[in-house]
Amino acid sequence: MRVLNVPDLFDLSTIMVSDLSPGGAFGSDTTEPDFGFAFNDSNFSDRVLRIEIIPDSPETKSDGDCCSSIADWARNRKRRREDFKKEIDVVQRQEQVLNCNVPDTVDGLTYENRDEDAVAMIEGSPSDVGLNCNQIGNDTAHDNYSSLNKDHLTVLRVNIIHISSPILAAKSPFFYKLFSNGMTESEQRYVTLWVHASDAVQPLADAAKLFLAAKYKDVTKFQDEVLNLPLAGIEAVFSSDDLQVASEDAVYDFLLKWARTHYPKLEERRGVFATRLGRLIRFPHMTCRKLKKVLTCNDFDAEIAPKIVLEALFFKAETPHKQRALASEEANAPFRHFLERAYKYRPVKVLEFEKPKQQCVVYLDLKREECAHLFPGGKVYSQAFHLGGQGFFFSAHCHMDQQSSFHCFGLFLGMQEKGAVTFAVDYEFAARSKPTEDYVSKYKGNYTFTGRKAIGYRNLFGIPWTTFMADDSNFFINGVLHLRAELTVRQ
Repeated sequence: MRVLNVPDLFDLSTIMVSDLSPGGAFGSDTTEPDFGFAFNDSNFSDRVLRIEIIPDSPETKSDGDCCSSIADWARNRKRRREDFKKEIDVVQRQEQVLNCNVPDTVDGLTYENRDEDAVAMIEGSPSDVGLNCNQIGNDTAHDNYSSLNKDHLTVLRVNIIHISSPILAAKSPFFYKLFSNGMTESEQRYVTLWVHASDAVQPLADAAKLFLAAKYKDVTKFQDEVLNLPLAGIEAVFSSDDLQVASEDAVYDFLLKWARTHYPKLEERRGVFATRLGRLIRFPHMTCRKLKKVLTCNDFDAEIAPKIVLEALFFKAETPHKQRALASEEANAPFRHFLERAYKYRPVKVLEFEKPKQQCVVYLDLKREECAHLFPGGKVYSQAFHLGGQGFFFSAHCHMDQQSSFHCFGLFLGMQEKGAVTFAVDYEFAARSKPTEDYVSKYKGNYTFTGRKAIGYRNLFGIPWTTFMADDSNFFINGVLHLRAELTVRQ
């Protein structure tokens, strides 16, 4: 087993080595030079970087802004929702002040910006005591490291590297700030970085997470492999925004299966859902039908389940503007709850009525770019919804009109159940259109479904595809196509 040295941990070579072909320092295929030849070479260096690995200190542990468990998220969301109601305008969250000494901590793992993950000390000679990175550009700054000195600091290991300050400054904001603050110490030859033992391996952990998230991006293709991953691997895969899954319901079902496989004892399973797995599920994007099952699921603590379901329902009830604002607030959080993933099946909003008739009103929104990708013969499916105990779905298509020989937009309603099941409904398709932006009925009728049959219209709007997708199209409002279907069970 190869022992990793400090350059490996910091991966400084990747800062100096660009993604060029091996044809030379200034290859013809790119505009960026390759400075790999200068890495740790005294002939091309103007400074000496001394990296000292030191023990972790309590000050490096911080809860940060992220929630350590799904219970924290539900509790914080309730408080945030109350604050949100008091706001007249959405106030964008201010950028956090860069602070390399107070990283976010989740379950004992410290997460820091790679360009800020070291305490910098610039010195005139190797024996001098210098500054930490919060003092760069601010000679009055003081923090948890102000009391540290060489006499009382335990150094676990040391590595010395020859560096080129112009190259590092060009590639790293941290080193740019370090070398250009204008103070006397910025011109000194010797630079010392103090790195905590657990932060030191963070780049490797981050690389492993990215590898797993990329490899298992399409979970459906590797279900057996993913099912055998350890908890840390599951977190890496399911915290990804790019995860390709049918719906968030599928994420919930899979994690439930994984937990029951790896944690057969109920109390242990509840604990891991409360602290680790629950925060991977984006409950606000689950269907109401599945959220009902969360309330009765024994794998969730009885006190936690109602809170997360309630917060999910509150999010669904928010206006699109507020939903986008809530999603943007957690853009930098390690675990997101409001951001929509790249679901294979498009989400729908459903209003269900039991009386005086069994009826549902279903809303499906498609972005302009999603419609554009349908040309010339593509299709996109909605998530399932239910009426009278039967499962239904929408499918939007780009078709060739057989009579007029041009492409057009089509919409169909299908039933999931197979076999000899028959189910009769009255239906009406509508779409919002300009200039009123109200829903306008396009087609209505009745149909008796038998098995996996579908009913719909190959040219919903009665116009060519080019007219439908034109910049002045009557059917895209702020870049979104709004579709609606009303379904009523026929007696």
